[in-house]
Amino acid sequence: MNRIWTLFYTFFKIGALSIGGGYAIIPLIQEQVVERAGWVSEKVFTDIITISQMTPGPLAVNTSTFVGLQIAGVPGAVAATVGCVLCGVALSLVLYAFFRRYRRSVYVFEVLGGLKAASLGLIMSAAGTILLLAFFGTGAPAPGAMPDWAALAVFAASLFALRRWKLNPVLLMAVTGALGLFLY
Repeated sequence: MNRIWTLFYTFFKIGALSIGGGYAIIPLIQEQVVERAGWVSEKVFTDIITISQMTPGPLAVNTSTFVGLQIAGVPGAVAATVGCVLCGVALSLVLYAFFRRYRRSVYVFEVLGGLKAASLGLIMSAAGTILLLAFFGTGAPAPGAMPDWAALAVFAASLFALRRWKLNPVLLMAVTGALGLFLY
């Protein structure tokens, strides 16, 4: 029961601090789950992020569900998921009432502009974390570490195919998943 409560509390904190949502929250989840609690390794965390991106729903919610499932089974998945979304739902209801009341305020729109810029920075940080995990297998590679050249090639080919031919992302994930079975 203590582990369930710890999962709920950890993901409640993550949900409360998930300004920017989605990719912006990945570094915070990684810090809490991998570095502080040591519940999963960086490799398992990378796999969880990959699966979370492929499944329907918000990334932070999917990640919390998969981490909770990994740590304490179905009760852990429920506790982590509820913890992750509870604060966001409550905050959304409060913000909705606030923005309805002050929807014409210039100051509110200026604050939102600052929040958008901060969210972009968080998203870029998350993208950097995902790239480092994919290419080096760790969030902070050692000096002189060599990248996973196969992962780098698959990334470059996927990016090129998406930009050049506007391929369906689901089809591309299926193809690169099959390629990953072959390469790894």
